[in-house]
Amino acid sequence: MYDFHTHTFLSDGVLSPIELIRRALVRGYRAIGVTDHVGVGNLEFVVKTLAIDCAKATSRWDILAVPGVEITHVPKEDIDMVARAAKEMGAKLVNVHGETMVEPVEPGTNEAAVRSTSVDVLAHPGLITYDVARLAAENGVYLEVSARKGHSLSNGHVVSVARRAGTVMVLDSDAHEPDDLLTPDLAENVALGAGLTPEEAHAVLELNPGSLLAKLGLAPVTATGANL
Repeated sequence: MYDFHTHTFLSDGVLSPIELIRRALVRGYRAIGVTDHVGVGNLEFVVKTLAIDCAKATSRWDILAVPGVEITHVPKEDIDMVARAAKEMGAKLVNVHGETMVEPVEPGTNEAAVRSTSVDVLAHPGLITYDVARLAAENGVYLEVSARKGHSLSNGHVVSVARRAGTVMVLDSDAHEPDDLLTPDLAENVALGAGLTPEEAHAVLELNPGSLLAKLGLAPVTATGANL
């Protein structure tokens, strides 16, 4: 179980970072990205807080907790700047809130995100175009298949375009509450419901998270808490 997109009460979630991580561990997660919403103003506070709690959780429990951010509704011209600043401040994972069908995200956000060398995942990219998906593939930006209501409406389109463009995908919960955290059965059903074949679902759920962690310079923990 891997998840690269979750939220705490540092933005619009309901749990503290450490409780979210603990609940993910009990749910069976091996790695969790804690990626609260950020703009320019709250970036430093969020990154530094998450870095402390994620480091402590990883050192004590059998889970890899990754401090990150989701750059959300930031003007597209500033996305790369905020992403670079987040990495410099200690974020290990940078997501960008993509052009979901259910929120008024600025057009051009998807393209700005995948052009940034500091962005790792384009979350719920909505009706992403082939050209932008292909650019994501070329730049090593992962596309998200979302388990979040509303955002998941375009999953079938995302899968279809990513498949043609050769873009690597991951499946995330976008959890805001404890019950949003994934189970193996739910994750598989979301993957298959998005139009992935069983073989593709296995890659998205089991293999691609490992390649993303390797890209980030990280590795999941073993049952004894040591890095693989």
